[in-house]
Amino acid sequence: MNSLTEARISEIRAFNRFYTKVIGVLQIGMLDSPYSLTEVRVLFELANAEGLVLEAGELRRMLDLDAGYLSRILTRFESDGLLAKERCSTDARKQVVRLTEAGAATFARLDLRQSEQIGALLDGLSEQEQSRLTEGMSSIRTVLDKASSPARVPYVIRPPRTGDLGWVVWRHGTLYGKDYGWGLEFEKLVARIVGEYDPEKDAGWIAEIDGAPVGSVFCVHKDETTAQLRMLLVEPSARGLGLGRRLVEECLRHARESGYKRIMLWTRDSLVSARRIYQAAGFTLDSEEKSVENGVDVVEQVWSRDL
Repeated sequence: MNSLTEARISEIRAFNRFYTKVIGVLQIGMLDSPYSLTEVRVLFELANAEGLVLEAGELRRMLDLDAGYLSRILTRFESDGLLAKERCSTDARKQVVRLTEAGAATFARLDLRQSEQIGALLDGLSEQEQSRLTEGMSSIRTVLDKASSPARVPYVIRPPRTGDLGWVVWRHGTLYGKDYGWGLEFEKLVARIVGEYDPEKDAGWIAEIDGAPVGSVFCVHKDETTAQLRMLLVEPSARGLGLGRRLVEECLRHARESGYKRIMLWTRDSLVSARRIYQAAGFTLDSEEKSVENGVDVVEQVWSRDL
């Protein structure tokens, strides 16, 4: 290690010590509360989760926490009346957690207190100093986010070719059967949708890495003014690359260029990652109703947006 690297490491460590003191991380409780920084972050994720409900395993992955440590935090929150646990309606093996009214109120107080704390910090700075501070923080986030992101994997998004439609049916049946317990009837439904695909008026895209398909989406004719997004899928091995977002973007672009005024989709509430992509793309929930798939309770949802 050369002297320049050692100096940079020393400077970063000095900044870490300084900033943790400024924001009060070293205190017993964050924001004069009985909760640690990690516990407050868990409250934040639960308060900002879509539908205000999170699967415990997904929460652990989001925060990269040890399973035992997270379990102790959730148990404490439950004991304090801040959190409720229940079995997932679509997979009894999984547990979902949500804030109670008391939990939401507790987070709201902490959130307000933190905003007031940062506001007081900014009040002591000039406009120029505030600008320098926020620009510097933005630069730090940008550089470190880039450094911590996985290496970009090259992929191709192309129209379907011979063999791709069979792959779409097979992977939908296999993945959703394994992850959610949906059976042959679901696979048959996908097969019917694929069988109705008409390249003359519909469009489809296959995502490919190293010559192998890893994702799909289709934009099909619903009526004269409405398109429908169907069969969005990304292989587990290819998740985290932004493929789902890119496939949805292709579908929206095609629908606009084809003259549709609106686009809708059908999904299920257990497909949390897909719903987040739809919501980020501007879709809003129109309706939902309970149903059963292969003996598993599901909630069917319809989302849509104007083009």
